[in-house]
Amino acid sequence: MFRWSEIKAHFKIMNPYITFGFILFFAGLVVGGTNSALSDYLEQQIRALGNVAESLEKTDNPTLAFMVFIFLNNAIKSIFIIYIGAILGIIPIFFLVLNGMIVGFLLHHVAETQGTCDMFSVILGLLPHGIIEIPAIVVACAYGMKFGVLLLKALGRLIIPGKEAGKSGREIEYFMVRSVPVVVILTVALLIAAIIESTISVWISSL
Repeated sequence: MFRWSEIKAHFKIMNPYITFGFILFFAGLVVGGTNSALSDYLEQQIRALGNVAESLEKTDNPTLAFMVFIFLNNAIKSIFIIYIGAILGIIPIFFLVLNGMIVGFLLHHVAETQGTCDMFSVILGLLPHGIIEIPAIVVACAYGMKFGVLLLKALGRLIIPGKEAGKSGREIEYFMVRSVPVVVILTVALLIAAIIESTISVWISSL
């Protein structure tokens, strides 16, 4: 199960979904940065995150509090999103687009209110942990979309039974087995990203 050759081979199978995941994220980023119609909703999302940050700042050890919160928030959501993808793969798609929109809106808002230089400062603050966190979330959503496709196929084979009636069970079983090492890898990656975000990224943002 945890052989690197098998994990790597399955990632190759997942490449179309992962690529589509990145497209969705960057599409959300563009929409968030250019569509003012969604500004009220996105402002609420950012405000909610700001309120959480303020609460964590008041703890005895803000750095540790930030790290634990960021890690648990991202890890739980990523694992959840893999298996909730069973609902037709819709939630992973929405999750990716929404996260992209929040980042795009944030960058646009900073550039518009504080100037381009401050926007680049925000990007520098996002990069250290973002290069790990964003791909990890995209991979989790890609697996969620794949799970949704597998269950749609299974549903189709139940409605229109044929020679491949028993194939869906084997495909879903294989997917579940292969998802276990992915969950472990994503958890470790998101832990590293949380450590970086609560230390290095915070330090860069304060400069």
